[in-house]
Amino acid sequence: MINQPPVDLLIEQLGADGQPASRYCLCVVAAKRARQIIEQTAGTATGNEVIKELAIASREIASGKIKCAKD
Repeated sequence: MINQPPVDLLIEQLGADGQPASRYCLCVVAAKRARQIIEQTAGTATGNEVIKELAIASREIASGKIKCAKD
């Protein structure tokens, strides 16, 4: 379970035009970004600190680096 950043903040960050995104949208975007991170870091040494890919993805969403694009 994600505690930091809060899920409500993530939903607000993904929203557009003042409307919050759905929890489903948050799950899809976070999962896709986590898979990208796993693919990028495959075979590389990360040192002693272990940070889960989903935590990295949620921090990127909270900071506004990741947006939800509707097709």
